[in-house]
Amino acid sequence: MKKLLLASAIAALSVSAANAAPTLYGKAFLAADYVNAELDGPAGYNYDEDTVEINSHASRIGLKGSEAMTANTDVIYQLEYGTRIDGDSNGFTNRDTFLGVVNKQFGEFRVGKNQSTLARIDNVVVNQGYWDNLGQTQNESEVVSALNMVDSNRIPSSIIWTAPKYNNLPLEISAMYSSDDANGNDNSGFGVAALFDQGTGFTAGLAYDKDQNIVGGGDVIRGTATVDLGKFMAAPVRLGALYQVADYDGGESKEKGFVISGEMPLTNFARPASVYAQYNNTSNLNGFDNSDSDQIVVGGKYFYKDNIIAHLYAGLNKADNVGYTYYTDSPIEGEDRIKNDIKGDAEVFVLGTGLEYKF
Repeated sequence: MKKLLLASAIAALSVSAANAAPTLYGKAFLAADYVNAELDGPAGYNYDEDTVEINSHASRIGLKGSEAMTANTDVIYQLEYGTRIDGDSNGFTNRDTFLGVVNKQFGEFRVGKNQSTLARIDNVVVNQGYWDNLGQTQNESEVVSALNMVDSNRIPSSIIWTAPKYNNLPLEISAMYSSDDANGNDNSGFGVAALFDQGTGFTAGLAYDKDQNIVGGGDVIRGTATVDLGKFMAAPVRLGALYQVADYDGGESKEKGFVISGEMPLTNFARPASVYAQYNNTSNLNGFDNSDSDQIVVGGKYFYKDNIIAHLYAGLNKADNVGYTYYTDSPIEGEDRIKNDIKGDAEVFVLGTGLEYKF
């Protein structure tokens, strides 16, 4: 009897320890990117970059897990950090890091640094590597980059709630609140999102965000739709569309953008593979009149294993009347360099190939 009780106790402790043990995960993605970036500025000022770069794309490492508090409630946690394994910068940066709870009746709550609710309906972007985002709205200092509409960011000091499923309703509802120290804004922010998905190959989403993803404040409304044609006909192509309007506080005009994407699996390979294409169009970038961009990207993926993926992609981004910052030496010895803000027409072409390893 004592041996039976001892064995039961050991088994119970083992199950408890297993529930409490975190999962280690992450990915390493390195690519060789040929980058040709140009900017034609005023008074003959020109920027020209033509080089091959070794880049780390969204490489990360994290710990996540859960543990039961009661019969209906679990504690959940995640500590995720990005790192540049190409060595361009040292250390780690916070990605999604949170502590939360999941309850069968009240849903899921995550508190910490969370991706905004705009991302809850973003299943349209298919780009990888250098182009794996909707982009940024303005050039970084002394760098000419591919520019597109404002995208979802990770919001610090935030809480995001995901509603439980009610009567198997095919709708995922999320709401978010962030305090006024997030993203440099003076006001607290919030966002809501709803994604309709019956599992039939068609999805539709709608999201609204205020004072979270735009530095200085502003509103964003986004709508998305995807359709898997393979569910309806003999055409294994997944299509997606996204439309977004952003109203910048103090901006001249509303920024408007759309994305159209498509991805098709390839069946004539020994392992899974696919090709994709995506077009982005944005007008009034960053809220400025007549600042527009067009971007087209094509690429492909080959899965050596489920967690080892080879990438090949090429893309072109053209942006008109966009901001750029450069520095010149001060004529007075010992003083700081002079900051120069100009506008010009930019063009960025990137051809890249890389290897992604997930664990």
